[in-house]
Amino acid sequence: MNRNFTAFCAAMLAFAIMLVICGGFWIRDTAFSFAQTDNNESLVKSVYLTFDDGPSDRVTPKILDVLAEENVKATFFIIGKQAESRKYILERQFKEGHTIAVHSYTHKYGEIYSSPESLIKDIDLCNKVIKSVTGGYSSVYRFPGGSFGLSEKLVSAVSAHGMRYVDWNASVRDAEICNPTPAQLYQSAVTTASKTENVVLLAHDSTTKTATAEALKDIIKYFKNEGYIFEAF
Repeated sequence: MNRNFTAFCAAMLAFAIMLVICGGFWIRDTAFSFAQTDNNESLVKSVYLTFDDGPSDRVTPKILDVLAEENVKATFFIIGKQAESRKYILERQFKEGHTIAVHSYTHKYGEIYSSPESLIKDIDLCNKVIKSVTGGYSSVYRFPGGSFGLSEKLVSAVSAHGMRYVDWNASVRDAEICNPTPAQLYQSAVTTASKTENVVLLAHDSTTKTATAEALKDIIKYFKNEGYIFEAF
């Protein structure tokens, strides 16, 4: 009797332990699954590739070739005066689904920033070039040199004109490094975008920026490997 009771108790104890263990694993697995889902949702990362100061006959088509190969869309902040004689490039950008946005018409800081009125006039001249190709005006703008340090009057004038202005939080530094190599530009993109979930990457497609076009494929592959989604404004 005692021996049977002891055996019964031992069996029940073992069963209880098994339930706890199995239950524990199930709870941990479920908790991990939920945590993983929440974590994935919070880790949606985006990158906006932006190119200033184009279009150029020498560099912009090479950049477009890479973007087409990688199936990535970008935003081109154009200089209107340069674009007037290169509308075929704007037509290709538009046809391939990229965003064509306003950077300036002249890119002459002294004239553009002399007054809010001069700034808006410059924007409108550039936008006329865009409309002649796309059929519509752009509402996206990038201040030459960025909005950093500009007077509130100038910044407010752009917003009041119905424009959304876009700065950047990462850069390939192709306007800073003298005669850069593609490897240097790649490293700059990786370093300046580090630990940033929503990257707006500054680059240039003006005629001297051949290294930018050469570095672009590796830059795109880096962001793809890091799980970024490519966006255009």
